Amino acid sequence: MKRLIAEFEEQSFTQIIFPPKESDWSEYLEEAEENFVNIINAIIKYQKCLVVCDDLFRVRSRFEMHENLYLVEQTTNDSWARDCSALCVENGEDIELLDFTFTGWGSKFEARKDNAMSHAIAKRYTKKLKTIDIILEGGGVESDGAGIILTTSECMLNPNRNAHLNKEQTNAILKDAFGASKILYLNHGYLAGDDTDSHVDTLARIISKDAIMYVKCEDKEDEHYEELRLMEKELEVISAEHGFKLIALPMSSAVYFEGERLPATYANFLFVNAAVLVPVYGVKEDEAALAIFKATFPERDIVAIDCSVLIRQHGSLHCVTMNFAKGVELI
Repeated sequence: MKRLIAEFEEQSFTQIIFPPKESDWSEYLEEAEENFVNIINAIIKYQKCLVVCDDLFRVRSRFEMHENLYLVEQTTNDSWARDCSALCVENGEDIELLDFTFTGWGSKFEARKDNAMSHAIAKRYTKKLKTIDIILEGGGVESDGAGIILTTSECMLNPNRNAHLNKEQTNAILKDAFGASKILYLNHGYLAGDDTDSHVDTLARIISKDAIMYVKCEDKEDEHYEELRLMEKELEVISAEHGFKLIALPMSSAVYFEGERLPATYANFLFVNAAVLVPVYGVKEDEAALAIFKATFPERDIVAIDCSVLIRQHGSLHCVTMNFAKGVELI
């Protein structure tokens, strides 16, 4: 059996890219570094964390020695590990690390160093990389671990990704790469300030074999209301056809930086084995969102991570991390 391993399954480690000095983080690098330090310290309480960084000495000085902390030096353009790291696919009794092409979300940003990262650090993994020659980002796909892939048409079928492929051809490639039986598309839903063309991990997440968490907007005056209402209708159809329970997350109050609304979302949470790390933004909905997570995952610790600095670059907690499944070890 071949399948894209679900994030809610047991993990070996999390990969993260520390903010490069020469990047879009440079204007508030110290604040960004502190945010990443907090994320990494939260992760290593539960499992190993491989930190990709442009300067080993600079980054090592920010941490105390810890058995779960691993560092590797490699230059990158930015810090969005979710979209330029390998994806773990179980193929029979082995695990393959699939390395797709990353182009900075449809060539919006320079990404050649990010795209080369996985092969550059491949010697740190016990499993081999396999190149899949299409453009795809990890934040653009969700898996139930049993053959269903959830994505968005705005991202996956956007002509700025794989213009030479139609929907049927794209589906065939995804089914082959992930061993999937169903590719489910959301045609609605977006977040203001999002650079990714509506990555599914900002909108709806498969949290178990029979449940999906999604962002719901109750404010009819909010610009997102209609699109998220239509997305909810699509999810209700998916629920009826495939047996998923739907769990709504609140829409965050508008978060702004330098006059621009940012894509603050509670759907961008992170599984780390015995815990779920939840992004918070210093707004009134934080408490309600955390309560939903605690009720949904009573067997896991729920850890709030302030991502109000991280979100300035239009991404959140899940966007800067990548999970590697049990069976993929670090060397």
